[in-house]
Amino acid sequence: MKKTLITLLLIAATAPAAWAQDRIYRCGNEYTNNAQQAKERGCKLVEGGNVTVVQGTRPAGAAAAAPAAGAGTASPASPPSAPRVNNNDQKARDADARAILESELRKAEARHAELVKEYNGGAPERNALDLRNPQRYMERTAELKASVARSESDIAGIKREIARLPAN
Repeated sequence: MKKTLITLLLIAATAPAAWAQDRIYRCGNEYTNNAQQAKERGCKLVEGGNVTVVQGTRPAGAAAAAPAAGAGTASPASPPSAPRVNNNDQKARDADARAILESELRKAEARHAELVKEYNGGAPERNALDLRNPQRYMERTAELKASVARSESDIAGIKREIARLPAN
């Protein structure tokens, strides 16, 4: 008898909380319990349990960086804790980067020229293995074509990186 009385008291105590729960609507990634607003926005009723929504906060660094990113500058803003580099050091770094990229560009262009020569307009020279196995020749031709396209893409990427560097 005592057990059933306790059980009934627990049920009676939790029932009002369940009845007090309003209908919850999901509008994309947002939730609302305003039926009129949900109807206007075409939200869907959430069924099958209670919903708890905890509002998140934006980290302090992200809040400060967000306005700076939209200010129309070409380069992203560096964090305030970043070390400052004087102009001469930065110019030296830019010159080194340009020299490295130009060296890489020359290597990539030389490799591209070799690939184009080997590809021979889609008809590479056949070797002994290719004569015995025509399928291998077609695979090698396809690989060469892909290598030529990849080297063209590499060259274009290096040129873009050089263009991003400040002029001397």
